[in-house]
Amino acid sequence: MNHLVIMAGGVGSRFWPLSSEAVPKQFLDVLGCGKTLIQLTVDRFKDIVPMENIWIVTSEKYKATIAEQLPEVPVANVLFEPCRRNTAPCICYVSYKIKKRDPRANIVVTPSDHVVLDSSTFRSIVENAMEFSAETDAIVTLGMRPTRPETGYGYIKADLTFSSSRKKDIFRVDSFKEKPNLELAEEYVKHDNYLWNSGIFIWSVSTIINAFRVYEPDMSKAFERLTPVYDTAEEQERINELYPSLENISVDYAILEKAEEIFVCPASFGWSDLGTWTSLRDNSQKDRYGNAGIGQDINFYDSFNCVVHAEKLKKVVVQGLDGYVVAERNGTLLICKLSEEQRIKLFHD
Repeated sequence: MNHLVIMAGGVGSRFWPLSSEAVPKQFLDVLGCGKTLIQLTVDRFKDIVPMENIWIVTSEKYKATIAEQLPEVPVANVLFEPCRRNTAPCICYVSYKIKKRDPRANIVVTPSDHVVLDSSTFRSIVENAMEFSAETDAIVTLGMRPTRPETGYGYIKADLTFSSSRKKDIFRVDSFKEKPNLELAEEYVKHDNYLWNSGIFIWSVSTIINAFRVYEPDMSKAFERLTPVYDTAEEQERINELYPSLENISVDYAILEKAEEIFVCPASFGWSDLGTWTSLRDNSQKDRYGNAGIGQDINFYDSFNCVVHAEKLKKVVVQGLDGYVVAERNGTLLICKLSEEQRIKLFHD
């Protein structure tokens, strides 16, 4: 059976003041479409994965929010991390949980706060990759074809000369690349074998658990030892005891960069990780001057290439700005150059 794992523990500090640790961006209607990002994520997978096989890994402080926004997801499938330990412990934990229930499970792992504009293409690509992972011992990543030189994403260098024998549109990964500087990003986009790393992974439960056993044996043993207490009253207490001792490491470093059977499926379906105000502007409807307004009544005069998010205000007027973000939430107002938005994390410390 197909299973979906949604990683929903991030705090989205780059989206301040809209996003905060109390209410991170995945639980907000960032796009002004009537649904939060995590609700849109679940919607994208409804035709791929049955609701009873959707898993969410998050923090206990978001328990009530998850229950309110996603009442259709089984309570037993919402797992709570007591502290943040990056993506490897999160994925190892939920993989052992899934294995206990369904040893033949086929899994897609996704962040909770991405945007996909072309849902039908997305669905066909994910289903194709899941067919591949069900038939092989391969780990598959989705690599987005770049539309610009982007310094905010990691990259995947694909070996386009070597497609898999089963799927001609899935290729071996040559290497993973860190987030580049602008000069290197501009070089990457000149070559069609450099793809954005979407952070969406597809594998069978046996493949990923075997990978953890080989490359992260201590972590693997720790979660395997807890198998008897999964789905019992004792589980959360034992997880709370274990988590602080785990290595803080991403699945990219822990598994993907070491494993041998790693493949990538190049894709284009209007994807964004919506990590910045610039990406929100890019993925929103804009006027003829490049301005995006999300709110009841937002008016631009002599302004260009701005993004304004002010859903709770009755009326907003912006005059004479070029390339700015204006955002209001709960009485806090941000006005910042989009070119300086990387500093936003510093403004609210």
